[in-house]
Amino acid sequence: MTYCVGLLVRDGLVMIADTRTNAGIDNIAVFRKLKIVSEKGRRVLAIATSGNLSVSQSVLSLLAEGVENPETGELETLDSQPTMFKAAQLVGRAVREVWRVDGPGLEQMTARFDVQLLFGGQVAGGRLRLFMIYAAGNFIEVTPDTPYFQIGEHKYGKPILDRAVTYETDLYDALKIGLISMDSTMRSNLGVGPPIDVLVLRKDALEPELDYRIEPSEPYFLDLRERWSKALRSAHMEIPRPPYGSNVPGDI
Repeated sequence: MTYCVGLLVRDGLVMIADTRTNAGIDNIAVFRKLKIVSEKGRRVLAIATSGNLSVSQSVLSLLAEGVENPETGELETLDSQPTMFKAAQLVGRAVREVWRVDGPGLEQMTARFDVQLLFGGQVAGGRLRLFMIYAAGNFIEVTPDTPYFQIGEHKYGKPILDRAVTYETDLYDALKIGLISMDSTMRSNLGVGPPIDVLVLRKDALEPELDYRIEPSEPYFLDLRERWSKALRSAHMEIPRPPYGSNVPGDI
């Protein structure tokens, strides 16, 4: 299982991905699921992947080698795309090409063609954007109304994002909330685990402000985990008990 989250706020983009892969209780490994393509002053593109690891790795490899343009026959790569929209279309074409080659074989083996991607970044002359790309190669774009996307094991971290993140959230507050969302997911699903890869991209900077891996013993992340648990315990103790039943203090 996987958990990846992307948050697009007014000042920039945050992308966070775990690294655990799980093919059984005795076959757990670490693979980087956040790929960054950066050319200082020209573009920063980031892809986070979830689903079948063989499918997502095939998509990334195809994007690196080049996807054939059906009209010109030329090979196109991410670093040749003039806009984020064109780049998202290219990622979608790569997904469909991997399906064309591998999809029927997977179905014969009763395996799902399971892949989802978060694709975010900025190309010089365009705006910062964040897309979620589906297994069919189609995609949607984040909006200020709901400024985040999740892929993978999303249910445990979603309530935190729903309550705490808006488009006006400070960039590093967005990173903090995203890490709390990741921690909540890790606490409830052993298929999601560290190390955690993080990207922070400030709007119009056209180079990563932070490209960092959080290791399991990272002091800040351990402190964040403990503070969040303590805050939750304190909050629930401060809320009055429900006025129902026969065990309410003062009940006659």
